[in-house]
Amino acid sequence: MTKKKTLLGLLVFLAASGVFAQQEVVLKISEGMPMILLALPEFVVRSASPLVLAAAQEIRQTLSDDVKYSRIFQLLPKDYYGYIRPLNPDKIFFKDWDSIQARLLVVGEVREDGGRVVFDGKIYDVKSERFIVGKRYQAEKNGLRLVAHKMADELLKLHGEKPIFTTKVAFVSNRDGNDEIYMMDYDGANPTRITFNKIKDYMPAWSPDQRTIAFTSYRGGVAGLYLRNIYEGRETLVSAKGMNYSAAFSPDGKWLAFCSTMTEEGNAELYILDLESMKTKRLTFNSATETAPSWSPTGREIAFTTDRLGAFNPQIYIMDAEGSNIRKASFGGNYHDAPAWAPTSERIAFVSRVDNALDIYILNLRTNQISKLTENNVRNESPSWSPDGRHVVFASNLSGSIQVYSVDYDGSNLKRLTDRGENKLPSWTN
Repeated sequence: MTKKKTLLGLLVFLAASGVFAQQEVVLKISEGMPMILLALPEFVVRSASPLVLAAAQEIRQTLSDDVKYSRIFQLLPKDYYGYIRPLNPDKIFFKDWDSIQARLLVVGEVREDGGRVVFDGKIYDVKSERFIVGKRYQAEKNGLRLVAHKMADELLKLHGEKPIFTTKVAFVSNRDGNDEIYMMDYDGANPTRITFNKIKDYMPAWSPDQRTIAFTSYRGGVAGLYLRNIYEGRETLVSAKGMNYSAAFSPDGKWLAFCSTMTEEGNAELYILDLESMKTKRLTFNSATETAPSWSPTGREIAFTTDRLGAFNPQIYIMDAEGSNIRKASFGGNYHDAPAWAPTSERIAFVSRVDNALDIYILNLRTNQISKLTENNVRNESPSWSPDGRHVVFASNLSGSIQVYSVDYDGSNLKRLTDRGENKLPSWTN
């Protein structure tokens, strides 16, 4: 397996604690290069307590799962470690690890302090025989997965990548009897309910700072647009005239694009809301239905769905963020919907119907080539990209009920993330 994305060289200044001097590490990943071989030996356990033993196993397993998911790193097989001396965290024998082709070495030590677990993780560059970075985390038992996710994110940041393992996926679920908004870890763990009412809540969308969710709720009998700070519990109604839905934050968090029927004609048009002044600007002006806005990573363009070619012929268009320079982006077929612009700029995921099956496709904006992401003769919809552009979450009835899945951008590594009730409309933090 090879990396599909070209990354610019990154000069990383990482300071080690204690006696270790500051390091300057240059890591470059180029198109077509194989994944980086990473060694993750068993952690050193500084206590025989059941808490520490179980914690070491959970942190390492979660970290291992994260590394495998990354598409950047490849774990060395466990049996390779039998060919070299056991790990001595106080004296790393780099030539041993080099002999089994490890490029990076991640070591960990776990102990207990006052009933809390303490994890010390260190990353080494094997070829240059250098310590790169170390992190210390303290956590209760229920925070051990987060510890592992944070350590995995350190690996991503070291290579100039956006952290994804501590990100969240918001989604709509009826698991408690009513459609409400929930969030979960990127891998489906720790589902947490966000909204609590007897009215249906839909279409969550994350703000760039990952603290606020925009969503549609039918409170008061109208589809109003709300903002909810998930950590403070504050909610703000920002649009209640007409039907309001399909919210999307601009990459800088200053604007909120959405669809509304607030016009006198009552047809759905696209608007943007200035979140500082709370003033609304209309972007589209025609009798067609315009919906599903998705910002480009630069914030200069918006992709959206429109049926201006016919009521039963929705297509993907792109316009400049102020509403000008509108042009068609999808070609062929008579049903294209729900565009999701990848954070890497060059791709847009969208839903298309062919032979009465809904599948997710990827449009490469540089080549105009379209690839099929899902192909299982069921209903696949609502794509949303991971922050690094390597993975997509979406909703599907592949298992019979509607559930949230994730898949790599090339169609591999399909994983089911939810299993209680029906779950849909996922949105990954960006």
